[in-house]
Amino acid sequence: MKTIIISIFMAMMAIAAQAQQKSFYDFTVKTIDGEDISLSTFKGKKVLVVNVASKCGFTPQYAKLEELYEKYGKDNFVIIGFPANNFLSQEPGSNEEIKEFCTLNYGVTFPMMAKISVKGKDIAPLYKWLTQKSENGVQDAKVG
Repeated sequence: MKTIIISIFMAMMAIAAQAQQKSFYDFTVKTIDGEDISLSTFKGKKVLVVNVASKCGFTPQYAKLEELYEKYGKDNFVIIGFPANNFLSQEPGSNEEIKEFCTLNYGVTFPMMAKISVKGKDIAPLYKWLTQKSENGVQDAKVG
């Protein structure tokens, strides 16, 4: 009897711990225009989260990302761009400058968020969750 009670208690604790696990949709982030947006807005969609920079060798990725978004964006698919200055200071601009650059040079229409830190001591809560098993309950991942 004692074993059954302990087993039931342990199962309840595991369920409670799992229920407390945060999901992607529990986060609220700022858009590039400074407005709060809940990621629950994207529930039911396939979401591609991309950290981007305007002054790096991968900057032309904006064109490919926009092409992908235009092709599949109506099929419950969304790309969310997060500008970050964590890699050799390749995103030094303000949110306004980043938005202007992306719009004028690449015609970006997919959702762009405010510039954040995607690694290090000041990592944004979303990226901490995305990259740390202790946060997401699945696996650790590196941001590159």
